[in-house]
Amino acid sequence: MNTPICDFVKNYSKKNMVRAHMPGHKGENVLGFENLDITEIKGADSLFECDGIIKESEKNASEIFECDTYYSTEGSSLCIRAMLYLTLLYAKKEGREPLVLASRNAHKTFLSALALLDLDVEWVYGNSGCYLSCEISADELDRKLNSMSKKPVAFYVTSPDYLGNMADIKGIAQVCKKHGLLLLVDNAHGAYLKFLNESEHPIDLGATMCCDSAHKTLPALTGGAYLHISKDADVIFKNNAKKALSLFASTSPSYLILQSLDKTNEHLANGYKEKLSEFILKIDKLKKTLCKNGYSLSGDEELKLTINAKSYGYKGDEIAHILRDNNIECEFADLDFLVLMLTPAMKDSELEKIEKSLLDIEKKCEITDTSPEVVKPKKVMSVRKAMLSLSQTVSVNDSVGKIIATPNISCPPAVPIIVSGEKVDEDVLSVFEYYSISECDVVIE
Repeated sequence: MNTPICDFVKNYSKKNMVRAHMPGHKGENVLGFENLDITEIKGADSLFECDGIIKESEKNASEIFECDTYYSTEGSSLCIRAMLYLTLLYAKKEGREPLVLASRNAHKTFLSALALLDLDVEWVYGNSGCYLSCEISADELDRKLNSMSKKPVAFYVTSPDYLGNMADIKGIAQVCKKHGLLLLVDNAHGAYLKFLNESEHPIDLGATMCCDSAHKTLPALTGGAYLHISKDADVIFKNNAKKALSLFASTSPSYLILQSLDKTNEHLANGYKEKLSEFILKIDKLKKTLCKNGYSLSGDEELKLTINAKSYGYKGDEIAHILRDNNIECEFADLDFLVLMLTPAMKDSELEKIEKSLLDIEKKCEITDTSPEVVKPKKVMSVRKAMLSLSQTVSVNDSVGKIIATPNISCPPAVPIIVSGEKVDEDVLSVFEYYSISECDVVIE
């Protein structure tokens, strides 16, 4: 597996050229990597009009993932917007309604894409008791679609979700095919799924398109991501993929991130599957040890360790604080859960430290209070109209009866409790209070 982007930049750096071009640091190393940070000079290609080294590198990635793969240096957020733009083009081509059915635990980027593109959404809430998850079976999706008078053009699902829950993508794909729907998957947390002993990657399971954040579970720099399109998909998607990405992207993509995506190809093609398989055995052993010692775990994703903190007698952020004191920083913690993201880049000694630190925590009596039920607020305005309206920030106590403008949710987890265009009621207020949300942005009516 060659690395054309990395090779070009290294060779350019060795020439000691006078850099009468961007970036402004001119290759002078203050942080230590500036000599490898370039722009679209001659020979370096251009991400959204590529016909040289970037095209060659994306072809390598396409061969690895066995689909049409395109790079993003702006994370899966860019890919999500591109997927929805392509969905809108497809809907227009087919004379379909621009309506997307979506699992409720969608990332906030999904909302901004709906607003920018003026797409309509109908939510599926599933059976989960937590707003971060939306468990829906293929049969439940089938029943939902049979009951809808207005048929959507696509179903959008987040899998794996932030807590490590995996949807039945294969079964859902079959239902989508039966009803003539596109299947779009936010697979930001699951780029590695392609390399399991038996692939669980959404494209291999029947998805039309998906996004992967290469930086979340693969060894790419933060911001490195992929837009994947099935080879069986309508040609409109492949023909407009670059156009879709460039519509929302910066015209100055990071060549450091591009190099990391390029180098990741080499990494994936040279023994990564075997390393992943060996690492998962270690994680399975860790999980079994924790369970044997009183911990309760959630999710079925291989590389996430999600602890149900209250069953061990603690809040999630309390355990996170204890781990931090032991020089271990987790991915996410709230009142109920603690999430650690693990990859083969970790040393055995680091896994041992995680295990020892968790086992050293004394188990207490279970905390029995639970998170509020997932709310289903009333929609009174489109996402677009609400998000683009004048708004003001108010105390949550003053928000009841008002319409949410842009959800002011932090990242992580970046999953809104209530979305733009919905009205705050007492149930929403109780969820705000549970998660210590003190303010929200509401539409000025």
